Amino acid sequence: MKHAAAVNSSDILHKLESIEKELSGIKLSILKKLTPARRKVVSLKGIIKDIDVTEADITSTQRSLYSKTEV
Repeated sequence: MKHAAAVNSSDILHKLESIEKELSGIKLSILKKLTPARRKVVSLKGIIKDIDVTEADITSTQRSLYSKTEV
């Protein structure tokens, strides 16, 4: 009798797991429909054509951006 109860319990657990997976899939599909569509990512490649960025430019910019940051 205990073996039959164990089999039934494992069947129930298996069914519960499949229901949980199905619910998470439903949640994801609902969230995808509710969230607004993201805009296309605009590439900035080529926006500054014919301009050379040097290491000095990068260093200067980093100092400017992180001047108030304590390390």
